[in-house]
Amino acid sequence: MWAEGPAYFPASDMLVWSDIPNNRMLRWAPGMGVGVFRANANYSNGNTRDAQGRLVTCEHGRRCISRTEHDGSIVVLASHYQGGRLNSPNDLVVDSKGAIWFTDPDYGILSDYEGFRAPGEIGGCHVYAMSPDSREPRRVADDFVKPNGLAFSPDESRLYVADSGATHVDRGPRHIRVFDVGREGRLSRSRIFVEMASGIPDGLRVDEHGNVWTSAEDGVHCYAPDGTLLGKILLPETAANLTFGGLNRNRLFITASASLYSLHVGVRGAAR
Repeated sequence: MWAEGPAYFPASDMLVWSDIPNNRMLRWAPGMGVGVFRANANYSNGNTRDAQGRLVTCEHGRRCISRTEHDGSIVVLASHYQGGRLNSPNDLVVDSKGAIWFTDPDYGILSDYEGFRAPGEIGGCHVYAMSPDSREPRRVADDFVKPNGLAFSPDESRLYVADSGATHVDRGPRHIRVFDVGREGRLSRSRIFVEMASGIPDGLRVDEHGNVWTSAEDGVHCYAPDGTLLGKILLPETAANLTFGGLNRNRLFITASASLYSLHVGVRGAAR
């Protein structure tokens, strides 16, 4: 019903993604087709892979970040900030030091469609980071309306974060912002990287050359590091998220409304 959060696992050449309103996760692998990876998935949204090859997931239902261990057990990594429950973690990325960076808009608590209706407890929608040895998130940005997809530049000197506030706020933001990332993981020099002319930015990824690929109403848009639009991949459905995969990291997987798309492109996704 709404495909989101694709994550690729090279060890099994498998893609896993979320079908949020159906409260399940799906998987696809060559020769196997599509199947259910996890039913009753706590309304999972964004997914990624850590350096140990483990699945790390944003859950709307439990309002947390979870990790699936190699034995199949699932552990909660973060569910609160300063005593209040998170809203509904949306998307996440693991940096080269193992820290988890994630966004926490309130889409999953606004209704019972992608989670469970509930009041917010932390006073806003923010961006967080969490070191590998901590279960306490650190707020790194607090001036977003609805922070969404996020990705690092190849050298991790920049962090790109989408703000999809226009979904629920009249004349709200529909742009991607970029920050400089300091040595201690502090963000500075916030500026707008690109304003979306078609739809609202959601998930995004960066390739080996630093180009930013983002989902949009008409498909996928690709922007150079200076914000120049390089091109579009047009789709018959609204794209929600994307990731690079395949054994050479040059296969782009796109979750778009009720479908999964893929195509080989001329660049590789940034290595982490």
